[in-house]
Amino acid sequence: MSQTDHPTTAETDSAYREYVLGVRILEESDVDGGARYRFEAPDHCGIAFEDAEDATLYADVYFDVNGFEEAGTGERGVPPAIIQAGRDTLVAYFLTQSGIDVHWAASFYGEKPEKVERYVSRVRKRAANIRDGVRERDLS
Repeated sequence: MSQTDHPTTAETDSAYREYVLGVRILEESDVDGGARYRFEAPDHCGIAFEDAEDATLYADVYFDVNGFEEAGTGERGVPPAIIQAGRDTLVAYFLTQSGIDVHWAASFYGEKPEKVERYVSRVRKRAANIRDGVRERDLS
């Protein structure tokens, strides 16, 4: 669940997942032959993850709150749009951060891991509904 802010190199990038509204995740090859997954969106500084699941969850959080910008929030800060969105979105965002897993989030909130997984499921469902709505309205 580690994330990095390394710049991309066009020779080694390929589309991992394309979303509506110019949002995408690129798969980057690293020097060790492994892969990283870089989230990109208009007006977003971009962020890379070592795990595809974290990158796609980050994209779902992004759509769930109608976009956000992390620039200026500091290394341990949380964008205000995410805090205002509610517990499920905040938990999903936490899970995209380095060193945080379902058990940490469950312990932090005094919940069972299953409830944390339900929070994530809700965020993913809302994000999918938002993307479907954009496609139906042909806004992409």
